[in-house]
Amino acid sequence: MGKKQKIAFTASDTVDAQSALTSLIERYGQRDLASADVIVALGGDGFMLQTLHSTMELDTPVYGMNCGTIGFLMNEFHLDDLQSRLDEAVEEKINPLKMVAGCVDGTRHEALAINEVSLLRAGSQAAKLRISVNGKVRLEELVCDGALVCTPAGSTAYNYSAHGPILPIDSDVLALTAMAAFRPRRWRGALLPKTAHVRFDVLQHEKRPVMADADSRQVKDVSWVEISSEQNVVLRILFDPGHGLEERLTREQFT
Repeated sequence: MGKKQKIAFTASDTVDAQSALTSLIERYGQRDLASADVIVALGGDGFMLQTLHSTMELDTPVYGMNCGTIGFLMNEFHLDDLQSRLDEAVEEKINPLKMVAGCVDGTRHEALAINEVSLLRAGSQAAKLRISVNGKVRLEELVCDGALVCTPAGSTAYNYSAHGPILPIDSDVLALTAMAAFRPRRWRGALLPKTAHVRFDVLQHEKRPVMADADSRQVKDVSWVEISSEQNVVLRILFDPGHGLEERLTREQFT
């Protein structure tokens, strides 16, 4: 067994997560985020994403315990043997996506997304998007409810609901997936190398407004959006042995 790790606990606002927080602090103590060896996040996948976003600059691994409803990024919740579980945990490293969005009013917005960046129609009519990859137009016009680019870690989230592919965690691939594509009929999207630079231009934005979303960080009335993998940011997530992202992504395809 390794040295006793200094733990910073953080929890969502749910009753179950707050109750777990109290019990764990009583048993293992509490360190501040800046001095902790590991961060333990209590909640569901949504709270895990919040924790990863808010602690990005610390370079501290995050170990999630599920007190929510989904928990794809989380480990099972147990009060006992936490130090042993942390010692034995397997680390997965992922890069988020960087979104740069230009709006109709001329403003520019940037955000990072761990799961996906999506463009969604914001009115009654379908969106019209032009898609370029690495500066070359690949699809002159996509008529759809929306489109997204996701990481392997996010491929089982919104992407999967939109019938996009599940990506192995170490595949160095991004998925570009359309939602309810009308033209080209039933176009599902594309697999792109992790180094790809994707640009969406919104056509007829006055008539067909579009919003962009990066892990629930929304930007309204966009006229263009550029998406790329942010290689300078590395997120460290801890999993119990045999239950890491690679195993979960594989298992999900056979359920």
